[in-house]
Amino acid sequence: MNQSVDVVVVGLGAMGSATLYQLAKRGIRVLGIDRFVPPHAEGSTHGETRITRRGIGEGETYVPLAVRSHEIWRELEAETGQSMLFEVGSIVISQADDNVERPGRTGFIRRSIAAAQRYGIAHEILDAGEIRRRFPNLIPAGDEIGYYEPGGGYLMPERCVAANLDMARRHGATIKLGEIVTAITPDGSGVSITLGGETIRAGQAIVTAGAWAGGLLGAPFDRLLKPTRQVMHWFALAPDAPQQWLNSPVYMWPHGEKEDGFFYGFPSLDGISIKTADEFYGAASDPNAIDRNVPLSDSHRMHAAHLAGRLAGVTNNPIKTATCIYTATSDSAFLIDRHPTSAAILVASPCSGHGFKHSAAIGESLAQWALDGASGIDLSAFGLARFGQP
Repeated sequence: MNQSVDVVVVGLGAMGSATLYQLAKRGIRVLGIDRFVPPHAEGSTHGETRITRRGIGEGETYVPLAVRSHEIWRELEAETGQSMLFEVGSIVISQADDNVERPGRTGFIRRSIAAAQRYGIAHEILDAGEIRRRFPNLIPAGDEIGYYEPGGGYLMPERCVAANLDMARRHGATIKLGEIVTAITPDGSGVSITLGGETIRAGQAIVTAGAWAGGLLGAPFDRLLKPTRQVMHWFALAPDAPQQWLNSPVYMWPHGEKEDGFFYGFPSLDGISIKTADEFYGAASDPNAIDRNVPLSDSHRMHAAHLAGRLAGVTNNPIKTATCIYTATSDSAFLIDRHPTSAAILVASPCSGHGFKHSAAIGESLAQWALDGASGIDLSAFGLARFGQP
């Protein structure tokens, strides 16, 4: 059976669900498609919590997206009655002059401070003693400082995706779940979407398929997008762990002289454990064959490499683990642009491991770009031109 819509959104994770919601609000005929049933644990948008902040150390061009996203989530909370955004504070702990090359995060604390200063984002610079006094659960070295942002915190990704999809349905969107798109083909002034035995004709397609985008779209995206397996760990707290774990800020901690000297984490949501993770940028992973098993040795490695001596009262006993997928570009920035051979296809993948906090505003921006011809927030820094593409 064939059908026709104005816009099809392929992939309904962080970016796609937000885009579908924003398009549906505009009253157009919009269809969302996902190979799974979101929110799910197969891609990049799960694991209970995701960090958010406005002083973006990955680059000042992200700041307007983060600021607008906070506004949209508050609007969504008011509309749905769901709590999604928790502004418990965020802190980057690092040597002030750290300049170790890390994907997207070289000079992370310095760039976070610069972004906050430029955009007037409330923040404080704390020395190691003040960090220990305010947050006894965190143990910085004497030569480390903290960039503390009281308006930072965390989002609950599963709730955010579910709210986006619920509101999209309320505004009239059609959603197909458990359906795999096998081809997106330019067709006159629009596109044809192939899935199963069905062909869908649309004026435009917005591809937000994350780790599956490269395989679906082919060149040049298949060489520009690299999916990698990531692991999240929930470690048990010791009986005498500081009570401050219950109201801790989220934290990001570059350390040492190696690229992989970086980890991040969250306050305790259950009073008995804390979630934390590092990042892996090694060999590419097949998103259809991710190893979901996490050996105990990996949790012990994580604890010894990052947590020991830095997080008070955190044992090396993992209560649970989970895997997810980062899909990154070579410069760890987003890729958001029209397809180089079809103006009817917009691509917004990947997040490069730091995208969830921006997803609400990216959804709004993509809807504006598709329907109005331009987004309200400048997305030009994320285009294909930086890779030598037209």
